[in-house]
Amino acid sequence: MEVFYAADRIPVHSCMMLDRREKALAFPTRDLVLGFCSQCGFVSNVLFDSSVQKYTVGYEEQQSFSPRFRSFQSDLVAGLIERYDLVGKDIVEIGCGKGDFLVELCEVGNNRGVGIDPACDPERMEKRGGGRVRFLAELYSDRHAELPCDFLCCRHTLEHIHPVGDFIFKIRRVVDNNKETIIFFEVPDAERVLREQAFWDIYYEHCSYFSLGSLARLFRKNCFDVIELAKDFDDQYLLIVARPVVGPTHSCLPEEDDLRMITEEAAAFTPRTQAGITDLRARITALREAGKHIAIWGSGSKCVSFLSALGDRDGIDAVVDINPHRHAKFLAGSGTQVVSPEVLLKDPIDVILVMNPIYRAEIQDQLEEMGVAAELICL
Repeated sequence: MEVFYAADRIPVHSCMMLDRREKALAFPTRDLVLGFCSQCGFVSNVLFDSSVQKYTVGYEEQQSFSPRFRSFQSDLVAGLIERYDLVGKDIVEIGCGKGDFLVELCEVGNNRGVGIDPACDPERMEKRGGGRVRFLAELYSDRHAELPCDFLCCRHTLEHIHPVGDFIFKIRRVVDNNKETIIFFEVPDAERVLREQAFWDIYYEHCSYFSLGSLARLFRKNCFDVIELAKDFDDQYLLIVARPVVGPTHSCLPEEDDLRMITEEAAAFTPRTQAGITDLRARITALREAGKHIAIWGSGSKCVSFLSALGDRDGIDAVVDINPHRHAKFLAGSGTQVVSPEVLLKDPIDVILVMNPIYRAEIQDQLEEMGVAAELICL
């Protein structure tokens, strides 16, 4: 693979919430080096060390506290149920997180579900799904072949897996006895990350990055036929739907023809990104020198990566999040404490950096309801 980007000493997990600042500052770090395959367009961290990945209950990735995200998820659920007749079916989700997507699929379509995720929190998920859903706090493996499965889904998990070919081949082997099983995956869009030099969307646990073309090529090589390939969530996410077939299939969708474009974006990424980081540091410095107090809205992976790249934990006064399970916790690497939006009522902020522009409208609405005046700057 052709190396094109490197980041030193970044936290090995960016969604792990720490209960003490000292633990957050001492959180393990590793170097990241991205390589690009000119044959298929796949991007991967060539230094990835899976032994440092510990997905446990303290891993807090839930996004459904956002009305905008819930709307996206509900539309996605409704569309999948309609297009693939997911009514009264058996559904398995790999990497189910806190179960929001699986529960909604089962409630709306009267389906039966099994969620598999080592970071399942039994206390938070015990009563979810109205008896239609059960959760297994473990990694997906061949032994799950015994589960009845009409629809197998996996959202925002594949990018955490380094041997992606082996993983997709495992899934193909597991569903071999049921050729009618529909496979649905959702991953971040690497094309957008490269095009926008979104360095805050690159983090250690994301070791595998896909464009529409490279995602389709991965599934086709492992004996799946791609029947749907699209972008969603303001083109931030890639969606793929596939069916198992006897042998490898060949590219036939226009969206798969992206290799030249991805190659050019990867080649230009590092110089443009370095210039962007320099510019952001200068802007934050200028705001501080002007006496402005600065907060970040959104304490997830983007925030952790952003703070790691800037290397200036003192330039930010607060990190705000609407997820109550993050409040009073500390971010890996920077040691910054996460606070609720209500803190802004007593600790005024002049400028808020919005980590994801898709949430700008709902953030603005919440600030206006609270009577908080601040300038929003979207990354």
